[in-house]
Amino acid sequence: MKTLVLKQVVPILTEAKKCFSSCKLFRCGKNAVMYRGNTVWCRWTEEDCEISKCTYAMCAGRRLLPEGICGKTVKRKTMDIEPEEAMIPAVKLRGKVLRKIGDKEIF
Repeated sequence: MKTLVLKQVVPILTEAKKCFSSCKLFRCGKNAVMYRGNTVWCRWTEEDCEISKCTYAMCAGRRLLPEGICGKTVKRKTMDIEPEEAMIPAVKLRGKVLRKIGDKEIF
């Protein structure tokens, strides 16, 4: 019996890159972005759009991080939690709550 192995090419992210205002996912909260040739102009401040300084800069893909860093260029860090750490101590019930729920302990 042969097994089929699929390999997925994943780009290596060497460093975090700044988001740029000509990105197709970039949005302005004030709808003040105007494209002038090769530059992106902010009608709110009357100067070039700087995402790292603007409080109204947004990403449609919800990937914009503080300081204007694009979240697609940052690798996520995940942590494995041991089952002992994940267990929450049980809460013991008394009185009316015990009668309504029927269990002596809630997890």
